[in-house]
Order: sequence, then structure tokens, then C-alpha cells
Amino acid sequence: MLRSIPTFLPRTLRTFSTHPPFSKILAANRGEIATRICRAATELDIKTVSIYAHEDRFTQHRYKADQAFLVGASRSPVGAYLDIDSIVEICVDNGVKAVHPGYGFLSENEQFARKLEKNGVTFIGPTADNLGQFGDKTSARELAIASNVPVVPGTDDSVASADEARKYIEGGDEPIGYPVIIKAAMGGGGRGMRVVEKSEELEEMFSLASGEALTAFGDGRCFIERFVKNPRHIEVQCLGDGTGAVVHLFDRDCSVQRRHQKVVECAPSTGLTEETRNALFDDSIRLLSSAKYKNAGTVEFLVDEQGRHYFIEVNPRVQVEHTVSEEVTGVDIVQSQIKIAAGSTLAELGLVQENITCSGHAMQVRVTTEDPTDDFRPDTGTIDVFRMPAGMGIRLDDGPGFPGAKITPHYDSLLVKITAKAAERKQAAKKLQRALKEFRVRGVTTNKSFLLNVLEHDDFLNKTVTTSFIGENPDLLAPSTSKDRAQKILKYLAEVTVNGPEAALGATGSPCATVEPIVPNLGPNKLNTNKSLRQIYVSDGPEAFAKAVRNKKSLLLTDTTWRDAHQSLLATRVRTTDLLKIAQPTSVAFEDAYSLECWGGATFDVSMRFLRECPWDRLALLREKVPDIPFQMLLRGANAVGYTAYPDNAVHEFCEMAQKTGMDVFRIFDSLNYVENMRLGIDAVGSAGGIVESAISYTGDVSNPERGLYDLEYYLKLTEELKGLGTHVLCIKDMAGLLKPKAATMLVGAIRAEHPDLPIHVHTHDTAGTGVASMIACAEAGADAVDSAVDGMSGMTSQPSMGAIVAALQGTDLDTGVDLEELSEINTYWEGVRGLYRPFESGQMSGSSDVYVNEIPGGQYTNMLYQSKQLGLEAEWSGVKKSYASANRLCGDIPKVTPSSKVVGDLAQFMVANSLTERDVVEQVRSSEERRDELRMRQLQS
Repeated sequence: MLRSIPTFLPRTLRTFSTHPPFSKILAANRGEIATRICRAATELDIKTVSIYAHEDRFTQHRYKADQAFLVGASRSPVGAYLDIDSIVEICVDNGVKAVHPGYGFLSENEQFARKLEKNGVTFIGPTADNLGQFGDKTSARELAIASNVPVVPGTDDSVASADEARKYIEGGDEPIGYPVIIKAAMGGGGRGMRVVEKSEELEEMFSLASGEALTAFGDGRCFIERFVKNPRHIEVQCLGDGTGAVVHLFDRDCSVQRRHQKVVECAPSTGLTEETRNALFDDSIRLLSSAKYKNAGTVEFLVDEQGRHYFIEVNPRVQVEHTVSEEVTGVDIVQSQIKIAAGSTLAELGLVQENITCSGHAMQVRVTTEDPTDDFRPDTGTIDVFRMPAGMGIRLDDGPGFPGAKITPHYDSLLVKITAKAAERKQAAKKLQRALKEFRVRGVTTNKSFLLNVLEHDDFLNKTVTTSFIGENPDLLAPSTSKDRAQKILKYLAEVTVNGPEAALGATGSPCATVEPIVPNLGPNKLNTNKSLRQIYVSDGPEAFAKAVRNKKSLLLTDTTWRDAHQSLLATRVRTTDLLKIAQPTSVAFEDAYSLECWGGATFDVSMRFLRECPWDRLALLREKVPDIPFQMLLRGANAVGYTAYPDNAVHEFCEMAQKTGMDVFRIFDSLNYVENMRLGIDAVGSAGGIVESAISYTGDVSNPERGLYDLEYYLKLTEELKGLGTHVLCIKDMAGLLKPKAATMLVGAIRAEHPDLPIHVHTHDTAGTGVASMIACAEAGADAVDSAVDGMSGMTSQPSMGAIVAALQGTDLDTGVDLEELSEINTYWEGVRGLYRPFESGQMSGSSDVYVNEIPGGQYTNMLYQSKQLGLEAEWSGVKKSYASANRLCGDIPKVTPSSKVVGDLAQFMVANSLTERDVVEQVRSSEERRDELRMRQLQS
């Protein structure tokens, strides 16, 4: 009879047996159940022994026992716990009087029970004969039929092959028919079970079920039953003493399952008629009594939609979910097992059926390291935080979970069982929900969110669910909303504090500065009645912008500090927050600038991959802070800001979004100056209404007539082609800093002579230290704008010093109008910021004039130096630079900028790593070509 009001057990149930308990017990298991056994034995004043595999040497169950022994040292992680001979030897050598096998592993192994008995050690569980009867599910089925317990139609004996199974299902006088369920003849826990819906699935499913059973239980035999659709899974917990006396501890509802693995277990079941419930109790007791069953066992049934019940199997062991039965009856099942094994009868223990009552409702969930969003793949790793819940009505059965525990892939993924007890079922569910929300595990993924979704589901709370519940509700797999933000931040801070910035991010330089950069306090913009260049562009369009640039008599400056400067010096690692701090002062100091380069190039890749930032957010936030200075970006033609060619519509959409978000000037280039590759980018920017700044990638030396291909005629022809495509501004992109002052005068002067109305913008790197002189030469030859960087972020592989250019041109017709005092305050900030990013510095101490020989682009120089360190070529850096020149010649003396520069750089490092000269590579290529030609000839001849 069920009662909702808690009752106390009769005094006779709490008395101890007259038979003395064992002096020492061994728990032949691991994890939660091994800990449970040790605790139960300790309360009975019994000494405890645990065993552990090598992989479990740090797990908790080892330390819960008085003694612990390594077992199966030469075996697999699972095989260690199946090593019968070693376990028996430990028992005999250490005075162990009894062994509790828990569940799984050897808990249903008849051979293990008999060997223990032969060596004078008691098996705490059913007799060996009971294990033989019920451990084999076909034998159990025969006993059920003999005891008039209803069974699902199926095979009388186990089957060993799919062909044998097919005869039972499809042949004979009374074929079972589909659908069927294949079950392992031995073991349980949902392993070795597969549903077969149609004939063509049989072989595959039988193979899977049999293989799984063989791995888990050492026996691949299976039996076949008709599959009952949408049943409930109800089981009855029983205890027997071997005399024929059997009592039940009421029923459990285990219908909430996933792939035959129980997820939530409840006691007692709800939604059963009293007639069905009593029939389940009577059938269970009759079946176990007929076998003179001894110790704990569970009789499992399916209850169909019409309320008819069918016997499934007997689990001759304690089960994972035994806790809910303990909570509603007050009977300690594990201690009862020990006492019965020691010889006590049920009557002596006070376990008489009329004295056992069911009080309230209990509900259990298993917290595991399974990822519900990844098909419940078990996660592994180290647990950083393990904070368990507590409070009234909450019981915890903990196992391998604790702070610092290493979760391996070798065993069941169970961390802890949480059981809630309350007067009503919904109250128990609420307690479980609360406990799970209190529970914190960091370091490994858990199924907590999935369990909460189940417990909070309306059908689970208010209806009678079946074994199809989870399959019919895929929304239960919705991921958790927990972000684990605090723990991640703490781990990051601890890591950086102890070990410094992560080397994988390129942070291999000196430690960060500890001084906070000083943000200048510049007043509002000076009174200026003229429209800014951006205001002209916004109101009148790109053509008006270009005309306004040409009409300027002074030299216009582009500040690259926000993009190319830190790409060249600090591996593009400057964060948006550091740009936003200086944005407003920059808008004051550089109000008449041509542009601020702040986007494109490597910023997309680095922002998302290393900085974990959104580049679109960066653009929008900076535009909000700097409304009146044009923003500039680098666009790799058809590659946009990526490293592969994108569809036309993607490039068009990208440019449109960029323009709407705040981008103005789009510097478009192709690494090989192939105009057709630039056409898409030019068209996309033009369609979006952006300013088309077409770039010519400069290489060679136009002042040296012996340099070959890249002469004035080459560049003048390119200019003509690009202008015809709708270019608003022409850029000379000197990506390696090869443009000497004399060459600058010649090139800019020649273009200006042929195209007097076309704005010219020059970009360079100061690797050789001649950047300032070259930019002044460009300005004097007719260039409208040049690239430069704030002094603290200039020089070497970055752009030339803005302060030097400004000071050099002060008081001339080309005076930039930039206030040196304001520039100095901006520079002070950037000097401080650069100190924060010191770990990303390349270690260069000065410029290097050998760039005129190797032609390494400034933006690649520092990255390639870092790559060489990673490849162990740091000591051969000078050789890498020389090989870069050789690799360039091998590639055909090409313009070198992303991605062509990477091809040349990779080849150079490969040559150094393999001690190859330029001639070696040529000979190997020639040799391979000869072999290829020879093979082709043979193919033609054949």
C-alpha cells in the first residue's frame, strides 16, 4: 500500500542479525558503487578493501577503503576489473571474507562467484545457481514462463548469429515478426541492445549488439523479442534470503531512457492501476521464490499502452537506481545484501512484507560527462571546479568527481548520482532541479542541461511518459545557457600571471609593461568652416572626394597606426579597447587627415582567431567615435579579407555592408598586379558607393635600368588600365619599402605627368630606414597623400615616422597642418600601448637595408621571423632572408604581398630547413619534369 505521509520503520527492521558481520569486505568495482559499498560496510564496523586499475590510481574510491590494491596491471583499463584470478588472489592473501561486486563488471559472473566460494570467500549477491538462472536472459525467460509470468514473444534460447535470428523472426510456424529488439544474453545497463525495424537491418544490428555484448560482458550471445512500442519500463526491487522467502521494496519507473540507458528513475511509479501494480509485485515474488533467490535483485517489466505487463529480465545484482527504493522504504539495500550474505534471513532482519511501507516519492538522475549537443559523446579532461549541492531531501552518491580529478575515456562517464526525496512527485522534481542548478562542474562537459530540460518538461511533470519520451522531444537536447565566464577569466588571468602571455598566440617577447597608457585630453575640434574630406564624400560622393584631394595644396597623411603599423610590429594583436581609448583625441589631432587605416588585411583573421573579437563591431564602434575622418581598409580583390577567392555576390555583399558600417576608402590590390583579379573588388566597391583606391604593388627599382621587368612603362600601363576601371584614387603600394627617393621621384612624377587629375596615394614600409626621405620625395613629385604612423609605432617594418614628415614639411607649401604638440600627446599614448604588447614584439632592434636585396614585405617580415623561430631556424635567420631572394627568383621575380609573399616565404624556409640551394631546387624540378615527360611518353606509346 502506498502512503504519501512519511512513516517510521518498525523497530524489528532496524535490529541487527544474530549472525556476526564479515570482518573484511572487498568492493570489486570502481567509482560511485565502490564508494557506496565501502560506506555501507564501515557503518557495520567492517574493514574495507578496494581495488583499482592503473588508470584509476588517483580516483576517489581507492581512498574510501581501509586498504587498496592495484589489480590487473598488465590488462586493459576495463580488463583490470575483470581479472578474476588477481581479485581472488588479493582476497586470499589479505584475509578478505566477502566480496561485493556492485553492478557491471563481474556482478553477474557465475564463474567469479564459484571461484570465490571455492577459495572460502563469500560472494555478496545471488548464489552461483541464481546467477546461472537469471544472468542468462533466455534461462530467466524460461523460468518466467514456468512461473506463469507473462513474457513478450521471443526466442526460447540465445542465438549466436544473424542467420539464426532470422529463422526465429521470419520463419517457422509462429514467426515473431518485426519490429524486434535484440538483447545481450548476459549483462544489462542497456548495453548490447538494438531495435530492428525491418529485415534488411537485421545483420548490421545483430553484429552491433553482439559485439557490444562481447566487449562489455565477455559473451556475444543474444536473444530476440518482439519490440513493444511506446511501453513504460517498470521494475520491482526485491530481496530474498535463499529459503524461498522474498519481499519487494515496491516499484520504480525507469521509462525516461535514451538508447535503453536510464536517465531519470522514480519511486514509486505513478499512473499504474492498483491491479497492475499488485500483479507486478505478485509476479516478481512468485518468480524469485520459485528459484529460492538470495540477495538483492530487480525484476523488470514492460507495461504497454493497454496496461498489460510483460516480463523483461531479472537483474541479479544491486542496480544504479537502488537509491530511490532506499529513500521511499528506509531499507538500506547494500547493508541488507551484506547481512543476507552473512547468513541472516529476512525475518531476522525484520524485512517482513507487511512491515515494509512506501513513504513519499524519490527521484534520481545521473550526472555524467556526456555532451548532449554532440550525440552524448563522453568528454574527458581535468575537473577544475566540482561544487556539489546540498539541502533537505537531497542525497548524493559520489564517485570519480572531485576538484583535480582526471576524467579518462576508459570507463563509464558517471560523476555523481543525485537523489531527491519529497512527499509528492512534483516536489521531488523541484528539489532535483534546484540541486542541479546549484551543481557546478568546470573543466569537462556534463549532461546537466539535458537533465534539467527533462525535469522541467511539462509532459514529464504532468503526464505518464513512455520509453519514447526523449526520442519524441528533441528539444530536450537544447544546450545549456551557462557560459562559464568567471572560471574562464580566472583561468586566463592565472595562466598569464604565472606563465605570461600564451606563446601559441605569438607572445614570445619580453613581459608586458605594467604602466597604464596615458590617454591625452585634447579639446574639441578647432573651429573649421571647411568641410572635412569625409563630409565631402558623404554629401557629394567619391568623385567629389577625389577632386577635393587633388585640390589640396598641402600633403595629406594617412595614419596606419590602427592597422598596418601594429600588423607589422605587433602581429596585428592590438585590441579594439585600446583603439577606442585614443579614438576621440585622434579625431581632434588628425581632423584634416586623408584617412585612418583601421580595417581589412590581417585584422579579420586575427580579430576572430586570436583576439576573440568581432571586426564588424570594431568598425562600428570606431566610426561612432570618429565621425568626420575617412576610414580606410585593405581589400584583397576577389579574396576580400580572406585567403581564398569568394563568389562575386559575397564580395559585393561584403563591400556593401562595410560601406554601410562606416568604411570609406577601399584600397584594392592583387598580389601579382593582375588587373582582372582586381576588377571584381573595384566593381563591388563602386556598386557599394565606396571610394575606389586601386593599388599597384611595387617591386623592383625603376631607378635602375638593369632591374628588368618592373620599369616605368610597366607601372604606367597598369595605371592606365586601373583608371579605366573606375579608379577614384591610385595607390602605389610599396609593401617591402623598396621605393628609394630617386625612384619615388621618377615614378610619381611620370604618373602625375600623364594623369594630372588622378589623386596619387603612396604606401611604404620603413624597413631600410629611408621611408621618410622617400615619402617627402613622393610629395614633391606630385603625390597627394602618403602613409605614415605615429612615431611610437613607426620605423623598421612599419610605416615612416609621421612626426618626422610633419616636422620636415612645416613652413613649406606641403605643410601637413598637423600640430606637433598634439601629435606628441598621441604618441605618448601609443608608446605606452606598445609596452602592453611587448610579448608580441619580434625582437628587431633596428631597420635592415638588406631589404633591397631580399625584398621581404614589412607586414611579412615579423611574422616570418616568428615562424622561423617556431621551426627552429632562428639561428639561420640571415640564411632565411637570403633564401627569400632565391625563392623569389625561382617563383619568377614576382610582386610579393599576401598571398604571393607567403608562397615565397614558405619556399625560403623549406630551402633552409632542407639545406637546398637555388640550383638544387632547379635541378630537382628539372629532374621531376624529365620523369614526368618520360611517363607521358610511355603512356602514349602504350
